[in-house]
This record gives sequence, structure tokens and C-alpha cells, in this order.
Amino acid sequence: MKAYERLLRYTNFAAASDSTSETCPSTPEQLDFGQALVEEMLELGIKDAHMDENGYVFGTIEASIDGWDGPVIGFIAHMDTVRDVPFQNINARVVENYDGGDIVLNPEEEIVLSPVEYDSLKNYVGKDLVVTDGTTLLGADNRAGIAEIMTMAEILLTNPEIRHGTIKIGFTPDEEIGRGADRFDVKRFGADFAYTVDGGAFGEVEYETFNAAAAKIEVKGSNIHPGTAKNKMKNASLIAMEFHSLLPHAERPEHTEGYEGFYHLIDLQGSVEKATLTYIIRDHDADRFQAKKERIKRAAKWCNDIYGEGTVAYEITDSYANMEPQIKPHWHLIETAYEAVREVGGEPYSIPVRGGTDGARLSFMGLPCPNLGTGSHNHHSKLEYACVQAMDDCVAALVKIAEKYGARPKL
Repeated sequence: MKAYERLLRYTNFAAASDSTSETCPSTPEQLDFGQALVEEMLELGIKDAHMDENGYVFGTIEASIDGWDGPVIGFIAHMDTVRDVPFQNINARVVENYDGGDIVLNPEEEIVLSPVEYDSLKNYVGKDLVVTDGTTLLGADNRAGIAEIMTMAEILLTNPEIRHGTIKIGFTPDEEIGRGADRFDVKRFGADFAYTVDGGAFGEVEYETFNAAAAKIEVKGSNIHPGTAKNKMKNASLIAMEFHSLLPHAERPEHTEGYEGFYHLIDLQGSVEKATLTYIIRDHDADRFQAKKERIKRAAKWCNDIYGEGTVAYEITDSYANMEPQIKPHWHLIETAYEAVREVGGEPYSIPVRGGTDGARLSFMGLPCPNLGTGSHNHHSKLEYACVQAMDDCVAALVKIAEKYGARPKL
């Protein structure tokens, strides 16, 4: 089965994670998807495929080399999708031999995927694209990665002449809400190194992520009849707006790129009595990241100096750190991926990840874990799409990586 065919099949699972849930996984639909993956793995011949008590799916492809005692490499992807974009009732289809023009996803609602707006499409003229009807996401983040790992597994298991060492597979829940590595048992997984397959275009080999934190701001107001409010009312919503104005306008996601960090206001609730603001804070540079967190604190102090102590309270929680320092001592991971991409006809490149992966946290948990592209684009969007041929190339690169670590001595 081709990787894109698996992706199409996986769209039937509406397995978005839910940050308001305290369970693991956060939604029962992820368990349904995980069980389906276990059954598929068993059918492929992965005899130890199982889902653990926390909804993580694991399996082993045994070495095809007699007496092999080299490094154990792992491949990891996540099962959940985001839920802040419609994720149910996905109607996916394949656009064959893309002509380079606009793709009308939904004529009734006049939803168009255009290379004028998304220039990545220009790289796929003459290729086949998996798209939706424009009313939901596709879920290629990260079902494309799962599909490619599964297809790699099928190739290795049905072609015993391909020489490779022991390979570990892991599929995690709740990555999209920052919990994907929370209950990942690195020792039990049993790999020396791993790759997450959770990136964008084929050829991406990523080893730099943001440093990340979340900030929750609570503003206490004081309500009174507006007719007698002079010098008495404190409008929490207005103070919240004032707080937000103290953060740099240019340091928002819509104004940044590359190594530029940001403050992203993801939720705002307010009344006269109480208001809350929730931010995610991101920066690749550790010093600039710390400065952003300090800016939050100073803004709160400024408001409290004006409106009274206790008016504005904040809570800042670190989420993950830039994994680059954890990858640099294991640079063979990057070199091997570069070689694999080149050998299947691609051109490898590395860009800073403007986000995070399970690999960022796993790298700090003792499992160095850079990230590979999946041949998909516009993640977390109704205009998400994947390229059939690029997904095939990603699979070929994974097979090459497996072969290369099968030829290495124990590191």
C-alpha cells in the first residue's frame, strides 16, 4: 500500500486532542486510532505491536542481519490532530497531475487553494496532491508521518534482502497540546536514537526548535453602576487590553519568520469583573526567550503600579526547549538523514522549526531525536495538502536511513 493511501484511510479517525481534558490520552478517539494502528502493525508482521496503558503505540521491526549488534534507531509520529480547525467528516481526494493553477476545493463555498497565496504549490506541478473539500483540515500533521513509517515498515518486512538493524516504532497521543512526551517511556522504547517524522516538505531535516512557554494573565476588576463609577470602577477587560498593548506589536506570529520569536495571544475572555489572556511565547535564542518572559512580568508590574497591587497576576510555564544542544553531540543523525535524502534524489536542507515536536522534549529525556519532513504543507489549516510523490520520497528516505544504521557498528 502506498503512503498516501494510508493517509486517506487515516482521515476516517477524528482523533483530535483536547487541552481541557486531564486524561491521557485526552480523547477516546485517539485510543480508537491507536488500536487500529496496532492491528495494522500486527498484520504487517510486527509481532510485539501494542498500545500501552497511556495510549502510546509501540512496535519493533527485528533486524534482518544475523547476529546484528548495532545501534537501535526509532521512528516516531503523533496520532492526534488539532481541534481548533474542523477535524471531523474529512472529505479528502487526490488531484492528479496538478497543472500549476488554482485548485477549487469547494465550488459551493468558493474555497480555492492557490499558488498565488501558497507558493509551495509551484514545486508540485505535474504531481498528485491530496486535498480536502476546504471545510476541514486534512490531518497530514501527523498522519502523513504515520503513513510513511507504516509504509517503510511494510517495505522492510516484505523485502528481507534489505539489510537493516533493529528498528523501533512509536506513535504518541496529545502532541498538539504539548503532552506527547509526557508519558513516553524512553527506556522501554529501547532506541539509541530516533527521528520524528513530523515536518513539512520532503528533504527537511530539522534540529532547531523554539524555546517555548505558556503565560496566563488574570486581571481582577471592580464593577459598580456606571452612573456612579467615577474613580471607583476598574474594568478588567480594558486593563487586559492595556496589558496586551505593552507587548511589542511586531513580535506577533503574523509579523515574524525564521529565527524571530513571538508572543501569541491564543485566548481572551473578559468582563468588567474579570479578564484572562493566554499566550504562547516562543524564541529560538535562549536569552531572547528569557527576555520575553521578563517582558510579561514587567507589563504586569506596570499595570499593578497604576491600578493597585494584585490587579494583574501571571503564571508562566515552560513547555519545551530548543533541542539543538542535544542534537549537536550526535551529528551523525543529521549527516545520515542528509545522505539518505540525496540518495533518493532529494536535496536536504535544515530550517529552524517554528514550533515544536515530540522530539524536542524526547531529546532532553535521553533520546536524541531530530525531525524529518513528510511532504505535506499548510498544517493546522483547511487548506492543508500533501504530495503523493513527495510522500513516496519520504518513505524511500526512511528505508535508506534504516539501511545506513544497519551498516553501522554500535555507537
